[in-house]
Amino acid sequence: MKDIYQDDELIIPQGVKVSIKARDVTVTGPRGTLNKNLRHLNIEIKFAGQDKLKFVVYHGGRKHVACIRTVRSLVNNMIIGVTKGFQYKMRYVYAHFPINCIINNGGKDVEIRNFLGQKVVFRVQMREGVIVAASTNQKDELTLTGNDLEAVSQCAADIQQSCLVKKKDIRKFLDGIYVSERNVLEAEA
Repeated sequence: MKDIYQDDELIIPQGVKVSIKARDVTVTGPRGTLNKNLRHLNIEIKFAGQDKLKFVVYHGGRKHVACIRTVRSLVNNMIIGVTKGFQYKMRYVYAHFPINCIINNGGKDVEIRNFLGQKVVFRVQMREGVIVAASTNQKDELTLTGNDLEAVSQCAADIQQSCLVKKKDIRKFLDGIYVSERNVLEAEA
């Protein structure tokens, strides 16, 4: 059944500037600027007052109405990113051959060596705005930080996918680099 009118609201916090032009959303905050093109979705995004966004769908079916919450979450994640930032922690898991990770280009790419004793070097480039670092207080841990949640989580997925166990029983060979923690960084004072 079609809903004639469905909407949702999002309050914009102090110190964050949101601009919308033809469903192209730009969010600017203390940590930087994020931009997302949402033109492929048939949804109206408008300001309902000074610090409130309204997402509206007219004559929408079930899946069309579901886009409201998705777009609201995307814009909310952008606001959190420019105010606080996101951090993913990844741990190395190995049974026998210790995995070595070398961070190059000031945190722009990672080299994974000695995975399952292989001589192959796996290189993973970080997306724009994501920085990888070796953890200082935890052995065998990588820390990925950035403002864009999608970019940080995709970089974590790229690292995990780069070192997959092939031609062996994955129930026995559990080696790899896996996400251990997902955090929102605290606002820097």
